[in-house]
Amino acid sequence: MNNTKYVFVTGGVTSSLGKGIIAASLAKLLQERGYSVTIQKLDPYINIDPGTLNPYEHGECFVTDDGAETDLDLGHYERFLNIPTSQANNVTTGRIYQSVIEKERKGEFLGKTVQVIPHITDEIKHRIQILGKTGDFDIVITEIGGTIGDIESLPYVEAVRQLKWELGGENAVIIHLTLVPYLAAAGELKTKPTQHSVKMLMQNGVAPDILVCRSEHHLNDEIKRKLALFCNVQKQNVIESLDTDTIYNVPNLMFDEGLDRVVLEKLNLSTTRQPKLTEWNTFLERYKNPTDSVEIALIGKYVELHDSYKSITEAFIHAGAINKTKVNIRWIHSEELTPENVEEKINGVDGILVAPGFGYRGIEGKIKAVQYARENNIPFLGICLGMQMVVIEFARNVLNLKDATSAEMNNKTKNPVIILIKEQKKVNQKGGSMRLGAWDCQLTKDSKAYNAYKKEVISERHRHRYEYNDKYKSQLEKAGLKTTGINPETGLVEIVEIPTHPWFVGVQYHPEYKSTVLNPHPLFVDFIKASLQYKK
Repeated sequence: MNNTKYVFVTGGVTSSLGKGIIAASLAKLLQERGYSVTIQKLDPYINIDPGTLNPYEHGECFVTDDGAETDLDLGHYERFLNIPTSQANNVTTGRIYQSVIEKERKGEFLGKTVQVIPHITDEIKHRIQILGKTGDFDIVITEIGGTIGDIESLPYVEAVRQLKWELGGENAVIIHLTLVPYLAAAGELKTKPTQHSVKMLMQNGVAPDILVCRSEHHLNDEIKRKLALFCNVQKQNVIESLDTDTIYNVPNLMFDEGLDRVVLEKLNLSTTRQPKLTEWNTFLERYKNPTDSVEIALIGKYVELHDSYKSITEAFIHAGAINKTKVNIRWIHSEELTPENVEEKINGVDGILVAPGFGYRGIEGKIKAVQYARENNIPFLGICLGMQMVVIEFARNVLNLKDATSAEMNNKTKNPVIILIKEQKKVNQKGGSMRLGAWDCQLTKDSKAYNAYKKEVISERHRHRYEYNDKYKSQLEKAGLKTTGINPETGLVEIVEIPTHPWFVGVQYHPEYKSTVLNPHPLFVDFIKASLQYKK
């Protein structure tokens, strides 16, 4: 018999309250108590996945080992729990409807009218329980995207209502995350938005077991009692979630409030083993008490929305903590970089990172940034498109192939140093059709990459259609741009370096996806170390 327990996290009053961080923090505490936990995200949008969404619209698209393009919350889950997620950890309305329509076309519902209830809700329940039925997890936490009251969230809320009833009271718990705003004019916290949010949830047949209340101010006993009384929960199950300076404080704050304890009591699970959070708090201690600082220029096309580079900024936090160094980011829009202002915009930084992206917009600025790092011996890391810009810059300015570019930007160029991957030539669909997920890479001994990883074969996650053109390899290597990482299966070039430069590395994959609090990514750690040395 399967004994997996389920925790559902819903949100009310407003979006962006941090359901993902609350879910990840609770999961961390349960993990520390000895339970095996995973988290999944149910997203109400009709896209199959966020792979085709503009980063301005949705923030970063996170990629799992098995090649799923997912919501950036899965990045938080991995960074907190230190275990990989998969396709099953992110479900969208698009995927649900696609699956039900495919079944209908195959004749699985012959004679039946296909409806939201029961067919869509059954599919949602099936997806929620996939992870639980593997037997790998004691507890599955499911975060429901959107806000209670959104039309698109209704089928998910109904599926949760049914599941809670089917699983029984001790096997499912509902946490409702809400906002308790402070009105400065009145000088008091207001509980009415939370009351209305819970009322709306209950109109859908779902009663929360626990309230987590986001607030700028401390909730006193009277406020907690009022919320408990009007929202039908016990006072001890009203949890305060105060604003904090870093998301990595939240597990400690939730432990102090007893969130993990009340969840376990509701699920009738043992609370004897206490979470120690020893390694977690060692990281926090280093992060909060740096002995040095560096400034890194992050050159990107979507810098107005920092969430577009969420995994990169978090990887800097992890790598900075290990080096006891505060990493300050200088955000530079690649479209604004010109030959005339590149020095003024980048001058004074200790390291340069050219970020991933797609399309022509802003690439000339990225190429200028690469050139500036190369010629001025500034530590440099290029990721995905950033690595491709390295190849173009080197071909243009060292090999003197002035029209060198990527076939993505100009497919008529005489010198396409970056070309479409062979398998991609037959692809005509946009979503989920790139080179995705984890691929192996064989490292050259004594390279910068090898010295960072300290092993010969690594596995990293990819998300790209274009690749290094092997026809230019011998020319580029002879001139000093060495290939130091190759996929053993396909021969694709994964890493390029300039050995004569203090620290200059371009990688075709996305190292940022695998950086976690307890396992900071070795390339980022080494890059920050090199930037620190450069500064000194």
